[in-house]
Amino acid sequence: MLDFLINIDLSLFYFINGTLSNSVFDKLMPFITNHNHWILLYILVVISLLWKGGKKGRICIVLLFIIITLSDQISSSLIKEAVGRIRPCHVLSDINLLVPCGGGKSFPSSHAVNNFSAALLLSFFYREYRWIFFSIATIMAFSRVYVGVHYPFDVIAGAVIGLIISLSIILIYKKLAKKVKFFQVLPPQ
Repeated sequence: MLDFLINIDLSLFYFINGTLSNSVFDKLMPFITNHNHWILLYILVVISLLWKGGKKGRICIVLLFIIITLSDQISSSLIKEAVGRIRPCHVLSDINLLVPCGGGKSFPSSHAVNNFSAALLLSFFYREYRWIFFSIATIMAFSRVYVGVHYPFDVIAGAVIGLIISLSIILIYKKLAKKVKFFQVLPPQ
């Protein structure tokens, strides 16, 4: 069964990284996959939440900080070290590697964990923009496979892990908001 899943993962990797390869994505995906290119957007979102978000925006920022810290540490320090999966760019020779390979482990993709955990939290507070949040997380996850540094199951597992972490924090927040009036910013659900 494990060999079957590994073969599916490898086939999907070659499809995304090789078959879908084209000159437009070869320029676009390395830009998208680099989190440094998103810093200005992240800063603008934080400023917007602080400036126009009121109490809801401030609580969202605090929870975002908690979720990103938790998701990144759980992904990078715990799961990646426990699983120890080597990145495809270190073990496969016939790939379209568009960014430096990096020395870290592959499973799960921390980019996917962090972006999906943030997408769910932001969607909880700002439902009308959830399609934007999840589109960004999905494109970021796809880019990690396209540029050759993660397998598809790395980003799928990363998305699931990120959603679980975010959902856990949201549930804790909802319980806290029921008991402590200070944390109440959304109508009861």
